[in-house]
Order: sequence, then C-alpha cells, then structure tokens
Amino acid sequence: MDRCPGSRGGGTVKAEVWQEIDRRAEELWDLALRIHAHPELGFEEHKAAAWLTETLSQGGFQVERGAGGLATAFRAAHPAQNPGPRIAILAEYDALPELGHACGHNLIATIAVGAALGLAPFKEKLPGTLLVLGTPAEEGGGGKIKLIQAGVFRDVDAALMVHPADQTVVDRGSLAITEVKIEFHGKAAHASSEPEKGINALDAVIQTFVALNALRQHIKSEARIHGIITHGGVKPNIVPEHAAALFYVRAPENAYRDELVEKLRRCAEGAALATGARLTFTKVGHEYKAMRPNKAMAGVFAKYLTELGFPPETPKGGTGSTDMGDVSWEVPAIHAYIRIGPGEIPGHSREFAEAAKSPGAKRALIAAAKAVAATCLELWTDPELFRRVKEEFRQGTGS
Repeated sequence: MDRCPGSRGGGTVKAEVWQEIDRRAEELWDLALRIHAHPELGFEEHKAAAWLTETLSQGGFQVERGAGGLATAFRAAHPAQNPGPRIAILAEYDALPELGHACGHNLIATIAVGAALGLAPFKEKLPGTLLVLGTPAEEGGGGKIKLIQAGVFRDVDAALMVHPADQTVVDRGSLAITEVKIEFHGKAAHASSEPEKGINALDAVIQTFVALNALRQHIKSEARIHGIITHGGVKPNIVPEHAAALFYVRAPENAYRDELVEKLRRCAEGAALATGARLTFTKVGHEYKAMRPNKAMAGVFAKYLTELGFPPETPKGGTGSTDMGDVSWEVPAIHAYIRIGPGEIPGHSREFAEAAKSPGAKRALIAAAKAVAATCLELWTDPELFRRVKEEFRQGTGS
C-alpha cells in the first residue's frame, strides 16, 4: 500500500494524504467547533449540513443535498471514480436535547470530512470511488435506515465511521434496539371523595415498572430495558385516566431484542389486567439492528491508529445502539471509537460535551481522519484485503 498508484517523488501517498490533513487541521477544528456551538436535533441539522457540504464542495466533491429525500442528508462524491471498491465515509452531526453535542457528533462529521479532503488531491490516480454520506438523526431518528430504504447505500461496497469516546476500540459491536411506547387508559374520578369510581392509569404504569424490575434478573447480562414515565396524570385530586411511558429495549442480537419486547409486552398486559386499565403497546421511533463490525477492515484501521498514537484498548463497560448497525447488514462496515480525553467521561453527559471541544478532541479528530484515509487507501490498493472484507461479510449474513 505504501507505493500504491499516485505516489509522487518517491514518497508515499499515505504520507502525502496525512500531510494534507495536517495542513487542513485548523480548518477542520474550526468546523468542529462551529457545529459544537450550534447544536441541532435530528432532521433539523440545517446549519451543520450546510457547513459540511460547503466545505466538501470547495474541496472538489460533487454534492447532492437532500439525499434520499431527507432535507439534512447529503451525498458527496469525488469526481474521479475509477474501477475498484466504492467506499463511503459516514458523517453524523445531530445533537442531544438540552445537552448539545454530548455524544460528540461534531467530531464524527469533521473526521469524515477531514479524511475525504486529505484523499481528494490524490484520488484521480487511485482506484475506486470515494463518497461522504451525511446521515442525520442517529440519536433516535434512524437517518441511515431511511437512506438505506431510499437506495443511497446501493452503490456502496464498504462503509466506515469513527465515534469519539473515553476509550479507543475498533471492532466493538452495538446493541439492537426497539423503542416502545406504552399507554394506559383508565377512568377519571375524584381521587379523595370517590376514588372507587376511577381506574388509575398511573398505577398500571407503575406496575409495569415493578414487573420489569423483577424481570431484569432473568435476562442476559448484556441486554437492557430502561424507560421513563412521559405522562402520569394532570392533578393529584384526579384519578389519572391516562398515563404513558417510553422504553428502550436492547440486546446484542436482533432476535433476542425481539424476544425481550414481547416480555415487556407481557409485563404491561399484566399491569392492565391488575388495574383494569386498557393498554396500548406501540413500537415507535427507532428500531436499530445490532452492529456487525467487519474485523478484517477493523484490523487495518487499528494498525494505523496505533501508528498515530491511539492504540486500541481493552473494551470496558457496556455499549449503546446505533443505526450504523443496520448499515453493517447491508455492506461491510466498522464503527470505531477513539479516545478524546484522559480518564472516564460518560457519554451523553455535560462533561462529554465539554470534552468534545477540548484539545484532546482535536488530536483525536486529526488522528482518526488520518486512520480513515489510510484504511481507504489500503482497501483500494490491496485486492486480497478487500476480498477478505467481502468474504467475512458474506459469511456473516449468510448471503
């Protein structure tokens, strides 16, 4: 790979690509900070999408805004499209309610753009196709799933992205997830003078949580079922005639996730039977598959991260869910993590939002962009590697 097509003056393309990323480091960091300072929720990332596509367009990419029918999605293709693997680098840029970029998606987006801009000056002499896909609404909206359904991944052979974290891990999977809304419908009555004439919907919600707490000791340790009460009544002196809760059901395997959804349903049905309230059980929002990291691709990425001073660590703690999981069932994919600060920084916290604009985040951004770019180079120029990547994917899907 060191002397792949496009090397000039006896040097390596990889070294020149990395120099180009270093040259653009301040531009990339300014972009990351700008997105961080203007957090936007899923499917509302108009500023971020505009800044990212403008930067890619200036870098020579042909940009399709509104890709897949999503206003804040985009598809940016380098015009030099040669025979070989069609590689997509994925960008996320949505934020969290109230917490802003407490998941660091400002960095995910600029890592993708940085890798692409580093490769762009040399792409004409390299095999394959280079794409950057802007994928909105990872935090619950399933933007990647909508893009899959719209056919945006149909011309992709491999996909990769890097997520900021408090550890560096290259081949970690994710939990399949289903979001469930549970509503109970009871009967209002005066809570003091005539409570016997009411049916308490809030009691049904509480009983669901009680049953769920008993269930937790009998599910696999990696699985998660957690929820919040979204409506519990309007006033203490009225028996609540309507109450609702929202749950996330997660598991390492898609099938076990589905099994747990049915167990949750039975907890809610028992609560309805006990209280007399009527149950409405609905799958809402996002339903993501478990991530299937491609280990052949991840091994290459790990090699370059190590060279750049970010060696993979032994994974600790649990994991979350991502719509990148659905992508990994369509094409070979990795969803790597890179450390952005010392010690443990919990995701989805105010501390992580601060870390996502720290000097450590800047170092991680540049290193991750370089590792992504180098991995793309190797996928393009090593046919045996790409054969192994595709074979691993085929064996994993049974196709």
